[in-house]
Amino acid sequence: MSPRRLVQPGLALAPRTELVSGHALPLALTLAPGLSLLDAVTCAVHAAGFDSATLELEGGDFAPFSYVLPAPAPDDTHAAYYSATHTPPAGARLERGCITFGRRAGQPWLHCHAVWQEPAGRRGGHVLPEETVLATAIPARAWGLTGIALVSEPDPETNFTIFRPVPAAGSPLPGARPALALRIRPNEDAASALAAAIGRHGFRRPALRGSLGSLIGARFEGGGAVEDHATEMFFTGNGLGVALADMQGRVHEGMLQSGENPVCITIEALLVDEA
Repeated sequence: MSPRRLVQPGLALAPRTELVSGHALPLALTLAPGLSLLDAVTCAVHAAGFDSATLELEGGDFAPFSYVLPAPAPDDTHAAYYSATHTPPAGARLERGCITFGRRAGQPWLHCHAVWQEPAGRRGGHVLPEETVLATAIPARAWGLTGIALVSEPDPETNFTIFRPVPAAGSPLPGARPALALRIRPNEDAASALAAAIGRHGFRRPALRGSLGSLIGARFEGGGAVEDHATEMFFTGNGLGVALADMQGRVHEGMLQSGENPVCITIEALLVDEA
């Protein structure tokens, strides 16, 4: 097990992996231009008849575009924090990204990590959903959830407001697939927690869809490492493959090495059985 560990401001809470089972219906959505990222996702997901979903985006343009990078915490109220807001004057061209969508304080909310091209080059990080506007339509693969609600709530362990899955009413629609929504807590090994969830529920062909979070640096299969203690990452949909941004916004990609990648603040994951 990796020795890398961050002391959080609050007591470690149980369970270390929160997990809710339900169903996920694959959706092909188009996010409308001229809206903020939050409004565009809200309109598309709600029009499809869902209140909670995960999404994968690829291609399209943002202008204006605002984001933050992982950064050291300014005081002991957090283990890590965010940089000042970056807003490239010319906006950005989206390469790809993942979104958790649900509710915060009863209102639609989302969490987005992405990789993009801006005038300064290729970068990655945490996209600000209300300050970022779609300059073009953006296609999205999405998974609408039944039996699962994704709710962003204050978390006393990390002192952040974080998405977690909770049980919800609803019957699966035709074409929906068994799914597990997870929130993995700090210092737990990401790969080990995912493997335990898969084994417990007997998924035959599990796939991570629209999943994202943060790690304490990274260790990749076949070599390669990121030493920054806080990173922003998303799963690329290829097993344990990730795209990860360090504290300078530089993008690192690879397959996570099992047992060597502890969670920094959270991982929000959707496992879908695609058998």
